Amino acid sequence: MTTTEAVRDRILHLCEERGLTINRLATICALPPSSIKNILYGKSQNPKLLTIKMLCDGLDITLGEFFSTPEFDVLEQELQ
Repeated sequence: MTTTEAVRDRILHLCEERGLTINRLATICALPPSSIKNILYGKSQNPKLLTIKMLCDGLDITLGEFFSTPEFDVLEQELQ
């Protein structure tokens, strides 16, 4: 699993957990829906930390909570 895939999966899990659509998530995070969709559909291969921070703020979680999952703990080094 790549870092981008782990971020995508985490966003989808948080939406499912809270019963949020992507558009609703975008609204509460003050982000354009296209920014979130670009991450989810792989168009954004390197999402900005600021974007993830805005997602966390909207979801009322910390960056630490966002990244504190087994998927992020086992990521391999990505060299490209």
